[in-house]
Amino acid sequence: MDEITLKRRIDAAAKRIPADLIIKNGKVIDVFNLEIIEADIAIIDGYIAGIGFYDEADEIVDAAGRYVSPAFIDAHVHIESSMVTPVEFSKVLLAHGVTTVITDPHEIANVSGTKGISYMLQQSENLPLDVRVMLPSCVPSTPFENAGAVLEADRLHPFYKHNRVPGLAEVMDYPAVLHGKKEMLDKLLSAANHKAIIDGHGAGLDADGINVYASSGISTDHECTTAEEARDRITRGLYVLIREGSVAKDLAALLPAVTSANASRFMFCTDDKHLDDLVAEGSVDHNVRLAIKQGMDSIQAIQLCSLNAAKCYRLNDKGAIAPGYKADFLVLDDLENVAIASVYAEGKLVAKDGSYCGPELNQQAPPKALTDSIHIAPLSVEHFVIGLKKGDHANVIEVIPNKLVTKKVTAAVGEHFPSATDDLLKIAVIERHNKTGNIGLGIVKGLRLQDGAIASTVAHDSHNLVVAGTNDRDMMTASAEIQNMKGGYVIVKDGEVLASVPLPISGLMSDRSFEQVNDEILHLKSKLNELGFDGDFDPFLTLSFLTLPVIPEIKLTDMGLFDFRRFSHISLKA
Repeated sequence: MDEITLKRRIDAAAKRIPADLIIKNGKVIDVFNLEIIEADIAIIDGYIAGIGFYDEADEIVDAAGRYVSPAFIDAHVHIESSMVTPVEFSKVLLAHGVTTVITDPHEIANVSGTKGISYMLQQSENLPLDVRVMLPSCVPSTPFENAGAVLEADRLHPFYKHNRVPGLAEVMDYPAVLHGKKEMLDKLLSAANHKAIIDGHGAGLDADGINVYASSGISTDHECTTAEEARDRITRGLYVLIREGSVAKDLAALLPAVTSANASRFMFCTDDKHLDDLVAEGSVDHNVRLAIKQGMDSIQAIQLCSLNAAKCYRLNDKGAIAPGYKADFLVLDDLENVAIASVYAEGKLVAKDGSYCGPELNQQAPPKALTDSIHIAPLSVEHFVIGLKKGDHANVIEVIPNKLVTKKVTAAVGEHFPSATDDLLKIAVIERHNKTGNIGLGIVKGLRLQDGAIASTVAHDSHNLVVAGTNDRDMMTASAEIQNMKGGYVIVKDGEVLASVPLPISGLMSDRSFEQVNDEILHLKSKLNELGFDGDFDPFLTLSFLTLPVIPEIKLTDMGLFDFRRFSHISLKA
């Protein structure tokens, strides 16, 4: 800020010059005192100059007694999980009152390395949505799988110079921290030397594990699934991000941990949320509504979604309606239901009545390095054959609906396998970055497909090709179609492709509008009934997390079955 800008702000606050915008007659939500005040808001140069009673401005908006709330902040999200680019993502989130996100591009980094990070930074430049980009800490997430890149500290170091890079993203390789592996220590020290924030990923960690994380400089965790886990983290000085995404829905379980004494240490995030869910129910505005329905005071819930996140990520001019803060705010028709009438980002109207209405946003074509990301060794039906015979007992991945965690169980392989009747389907993870020929084969229980196969290149976090099905032929057809469309989702039955969603940008994102992609997703899901699917969860989302080895209890990588508790690969045969 220069001297002229500062003087203008002071003059507008002192009512010596007109403001750019005044919001009159609003019920202003004060997230510092957790109360509501009736006052006008004066705005100049995108910042709030004063709260009180103001009359002169270039534009006056009458709030007519409606609530004026700080805009929302998603404290941890992977934009790639929405399947659209930052430009299209911003249109969706702004319509839901979210004007700032803390994002971790480790999805695209696992596929395309530093080129992927650069792409996300470039595509999120000069948007009405403020996109803060944490640097991926674990690419690959573990040494037990093959990703498209390996990012050591020296590859990340130059990005700290970017003004929208606040820190190091979720550290998910706990053993590397515990044992002080040099590669991890280099990343932690680099972040510390840049006075950066370090996010955690404490899935399954007990209090002793959190001691290790906190002592290393990690300050947040979004992987709590119980109130006890949340309290353990708060006691040890961490912030807890209450997650409600498309798969992981932890809000109801964690809210009992929030008290008047510790509420400042909690905030909301979505982590991974698919586009259709974002469009239908919203982003962290959905978290706020759920929290209120669960009994949390409405202003407290808004504080978690604004001021708390801003303080955690050192966004010192965000998260509140107060002089000197950016004019990011919402006008609400209703407080209990968080009914958003309009959204302002830096004093400009960007969404109204649930639709984006901000400036036209132009999207650049993705570079070829990102759209040529599917490199699979020659594949045949024989590659899907599992070497088990009738009566053999196998280690099996059991799905827990709407959870990231799975159960490790054993089951006897019957005469007919895969078997929809026995709810034992085949799953394969095919390395798709460097033509290694690696294929991990396993058995999944609870996916609830009666016929056909589904496949995807969205397979956290290394994003190899994952396919599951009732027969090898359809699994092969699905894998071939994924290659043809350069990544995405596909449904196959009897050798025929029933539906697909092409995601040609690193096999993770579409280059089309969010409206087009949303229509494709809805069509894809409508075809699941032709496979006899009758579950109350999204099988594609579930499939995408069956490959994530840093989440309990058992997963599958391109190198085989992985046991989280042992933190090593295990045999398919029990």
